[in-house]
Amino acid sequence: MTDVTVYFQVHQPFRLRRYTFFDIGTSEAYFDDAENERIVRRVAERCYLPMNALVRRLIGEHAGRFRVSYSISGTALEQLERWAPEALASFQELAATGCVEVLAETSHHSLCSLTDLDEFRDQAREQSARVEALFGVRPVTFRNTELVIDERIAGVVEELGFRALLGEGADHLLGWRSAHHVYRPRGTRALRLLLRDYPRSDDIAFRFSNRTWEEWPLSAERFARWVHAAPADHAAVNLFMDYETFGEHQWEETGIFRFFEGLPRAVLADPRFRFRTPGEVAAEREPTAEVAIPRPTSWADAERDVTAWLGNPMQRAANAALYAHLPAVRALAAAGEVGPRETWRKLSTSDHLYYMCTKWFSDGDVHKYFSPYATPHDAFIAFMNVVDDFGRRVQRAAGVRPEPVQTAPVIETT
Repeated sequence: MTDVTVYFQVHQPFRLRRYTFFDIGTSEAYFDDAENERIVRRVAERCYLPMNALVRRLIGEHAGRFRVSYSISGTALEQLERWAPEALASFQELAATGCVEVLAETSHHSLCSLTDLDEFRDQAREQSARVEALFGVRPVTFRNTELVIDERIAGVVEELGFRALLGEGADHLLGWRSAHHVYRPRGTRALRLLLRDYPRSDDIAFRFSNRTWEEWPLSAERFARWVHAAPADHAAVNLFMDYETFGEHQWEETGIFRFFEGLPRAVLADPRFRFRTPGEVAAEREPTAEVAIPRPTSWADAERDVTAWLGNPMQRAANAALYAHLPAVRALAAAGEVGPRETWRKLSTSDHLYYMCTKWFSDGDVHKYFSPYATPHDAFIAFMNVVDDFGRRVQRAAGVRPEPVQTAPVIETT
């Protein structure tokens, strides 16, 4: 048998308002809650509610043979609780079917795994507890922010008790090997690593509505034939993508819902294939080989590395400025003042750095699509103004003399 794993990432950041230099010292209203509410309600209407209803119907129609998994970031869960509770309830109804696995990740969709492993452990534990409280099951699979993994991260994930880890089937990671096997990250004892089949996943997530694509329009039957072409000894075809692909990035008019509606039947038409969740694959499959991950790998851009968030001087300066305040935030939290830690974690969400990316060509178009700012430099200025004000406040509260954030001059813009 060959397993087909369908995994969806659900995420919404807390976007910043246009916080200017003149706001520093006068306001700590950093987040644009009106815009955040507007967007999460729109996405719930276009994607979460209709897709959840469709997935639930497909589970019933196929008597539980259709199975999917989700990772819902803590920031998305908070926004759903506040502004779209009916969408959150529909996710809970899906989890209750027994055919849906809810994964763990960092609580605030942050890159703390690259900067501070103690914070990474704390966020992973917090998110696991939240998932268990909301969905009734303790997560056994971990999906790090933007599929960022390396051997050090994998070691911590195993230390935290997870059985499986998701990653990107990047060419530079696998070489001649296929992403259709279950691997074990080098340095771990028993952790299962499931790698994304990025060509097939991106056919749905990015190319589906592209009328210049030679395969357009794509039918469920043709896509299933591509899946069925996997050799008989391949263990799993892993289709990982943003949930907002359906109805938000690819509008309903493109036929994306009709495509997905026909996908389970088309895949199951070949009895060699079955749907499984990542946790089920991890429980039923032994690793076929060890894979080395010496440098961080992600699912972003052509490079499949972390340059989407830390590739230019602005991004690195912003990340360093934020983490410089983590000791004061921890001191306040230890004394019972947890508000600053929550604000800091919302600022640690990877999207803020993503908006500062200055890449060109096709990847640059993707970054522009997701950014609410006119330019990466605008994103940097707004973020640094917030971090400056936030830093002064937490240092003062922690009994430390506040000083301006020092950053190197930003010259490189490409």
